[in-house]
Amino acid sequence: MPAYWADACKHLMKKDRVMKRLIPQFGKACLQSRGDAFATLARSVVGQQISVKAAQTVWDRFAKLPEHITPSQVLKLKIDDMRAAGLSARKVEYIVDLALHFDRGALHVDAWMGMDDEAIIAELIAIRGIGRWTAEMFLIFHLMRPNVLPLDDVGLINGISKCYFSGDVVSRSDAREVALAWAPYRTVATWYIWRSLDPVPVEY
Repeated sequence: MPAYWADACKHLMKKDRVMKRLIPQFGKACLQSRGDAFATLARSVVGQQISVKAAQTVWDRFAKLPEHITPSQVLKLKIDDMRAAGLSARKVEYIVDLALHFDRGALHVDAWMGMDDEAIIAELIAIRGIGRWTAEMFLIFHLMRPNVLPLDDVGLINGISKCYFSGDVVSRSDAREVALAWAPYRTVATWYIWRSLDPVPVEY
């Protein structure tokens, strides 16, 4: 459990009527990190623009190809095998480019813990196939930053629509306004909004 989780839940339940109702429904469940930067980013790339279920299926097939999910092992894979696992040609390119960045030491991995969110996002979106959404998933699921609001996430927007606007379509500015009450724990509120749509926690 992230060190801030209990304080975040108290804060959110005090500040937000929806969170007051939502948080108790999920007991001790909380955000968890898999602890591997490369695998987290690769999973995020696989999950782009497809459902959580489809992403898990493709990832399970892909993960069986190398002995371990490491940059050097991924770089040894055959393109045809990666395609057969269900990855599009573009996603294969993205994952190979990601592996190259890690393998060549082109990223400041050891410095990330001390860098602010926007600096990390700027470094990650320089990699092909990694946009702001993927970088924000990395901040949430790997670095477990407490105050990330991924406005490009369809699940977050749909969840805010369902929980706060009776299912009416909401804009990014509507979502941003709702999230004002969540700071400085917007990651935690986002996680509970995701749970309101799917009780099974998303993990990258």
